[in-house]
Order: sequence, then structure tokens, then C-alpha cells
Amino acid sequence: MGLIAWLIIGGLAGWIAGHIMRGGGFGILGNIGVGVVGAVIGGFIFDQVLGVGTGGFLGSLVSAIVGAVILLWVISKVHRA
Repeated sequence: MGLIAWLIIGGLAGWIAGHIMRGGGFGILGNIGVGVVGAVIGGFIFDQVLGVGTGGFLGSLVSAIVGAVILLWVISKVHRA
């Protein structure tokens, strides 16, 4: 997948995860950052842990959203401690 697609998926995933976890986004750069890191986490979980491939735009977006939500949840737990 190309760099532009990674940025688009990252931005969408970060924005959606921000709305799921806190009710708002993090700005364009924050959304992309959360989404790209979430895509790495989600890709690992879906591929290595669950053994499910995430091909195509929609599969990548779903795994990135799941990973971004997990990332935001962990950050919220660490931030409170």
C-alpha cells in the first residue's frame, strides 16, 4: 500500500477512534499518528494473534480502528496512573 493510502487510513482510523474513545478527534496530525500506530497494532493483532488477514482498504481501516482504540485505551490507563 502506498504512503498516501497509509496517511488516509491513518487519518480516518485516528478520527474514528478519537470519537469512539473520547468523543472528538486530535487534529489532522494527531489523527494520522494515532491511526498509523493503531494500524501497526491492529495489523499485528489480526494477523499474528487471530490469524485473520486484513486485505484491501476496508480491512485495513477496520484493523487500524481496532488498533487505535486499543492504543487510546492503554494511553488513558497509563495517563491516569
